[in-house]
Amino acid sequence: MATKHEQILKYIEELAVGEKISVRKIAKNLQVSEGTAYRAIKDAEIVGFVSTIKRVGTIRIERKQKDSIEKLTYAEIVNMIDGQVLGGRAGLHKSLNKFVIGAMTLEAMERYTDAGNLVIVGNRVGAQELALERGAAVLITGGFDTDDSVKQLADEKELPILSTTYDTFTVATMINRAIFDQLIKKEVVFVEDILTPIEKTAYLVNSDRVEDWYKKETSTGHSRFPVVNKSMRLLGMITSKDVIDKNLSLSLERVMTKNPLTVGPKMSVASVSHMMIWEGIEVIPVVKDDLTLIGIVSRQDILKSLQMIQRQPQIGETIDDTITNQLLEKTNDDAELDFQFTVTPQMTNNIGTLSYGVFTQIVCDVVQQKLFSMKKRNVAIENISIYFLKPVQMDATIVIKPRILEIGRKAGKIDVELYLEGILVGKAIVACQMMER
Repeated sequence: MATKHEQILKYIEELAVGEKISVRKIAKNLQVSEGTAYRAIKDAEIVGFVSTIKRVGTIRIERKQKDSIEKLTYAEIVNMIDGQVLGGRAGLHKSLNKFVIGAMTLEAMERYTDAGNLVIVGNRVGAQELALERGAAVLITGGFDTDDSVKQLADEKELPILSTTYDTFTVATMINRAIFDQLIKKEVVFVEDILTPIEKTAYLVNSDRVEDWYKKETSTGHSRFPVVNKSMRLLGMITSKDVIDKNLSLSLERVMTKNPLTVGPKMSVASVSHMMIWEGIEVIPVVKDDLTLIGIVSRQDILKSLQMIQRQPQIGETIDDTITNQLLEKTNDDAELDFQFTVTPQMTNNIGTLSYGVFTQIVCDVVQQKLFSMKKRNVAIENISIYFLKPVQMDATIVIKPRILEIGRKAGKIDVELYLEGILVGKAIVACQMMER
């Protein structure tokens, strides 16, 4: 039988997209406490089919699919521009494909305005009506209101008409930045994207015995299992090391490893890979905030996802991507791999010289590329010791020389030096570890 919490989540999921949700209404309709209703709404918001919008309220939205490009909704635009909703609230959950600046004649607007667009205009009622008739939402800049007939049309079409005090240029810049940020977020892989779900996870219960571990090992071919209680709350992990030479009738609770490392579904895969490397573990349980087990993530899952990330094309460029793209490989006279780098204005500090943050990123990228050339992949930087960095002006071209101090199967230490016109201007030593299959 489903719990009250699960019943509320199912109730919310079955609501029509765009319908408003309130704690009091859910508590009354399902005869539960307001506290229980509030927790369920927050969980629904985390899952992604509920959104809370300032000055609008909490509404049921379409759940975004992770494997498609994330699109901005009109509701997110409202928050971003600190705007007001003048009409068409029922369409706030819809996504926009692109935005169009309506600084043209009505005849010209017809060629550029399509369904799913957001048309940015001033107080031109004719342009607002044209956009709504063609299936586009409207954003009025300059803080202007609009006619009641336009608001009524927006309600009929279920297309939002928004108003903001910002000017057109500022609004267009803000939306463009937000779309760019969404493309960057798309590239980040989280635990929830790669975990083995609970339905496919092999686990044991704390009342099981050592002999049950052997049965589970035989049936699954695995040797590491989470241990839960009857409520699916994680209590520990059990591996072959825990059961070796133990009496078969012993309870798992007496031999398991208690308080194991866990991760949440929203943790990035990169963070989990570092945990696995540093702690030397093969499997990590994935849990909710209340330690309810929702799946596991293995070293193989991490390796596959990291390889997938490396093959993905760069769509939204971060400052780290910009730095990496500036690095050029070059072979020196000793047939060793060096790198060349040109300092751009955005990589400088307030006095116009190479910033420490960029220097650190250069060092990390050089170390990873150097080890990659040696067939060492999935490198985790453990420690960076910066000895000095002399001022390096913008537009200067520097040469970076990485030198291996020591290297093993799982760890290494690399010396990195920066040269400007043959003069040493920066030095760092990096300790790192490598994840292997």
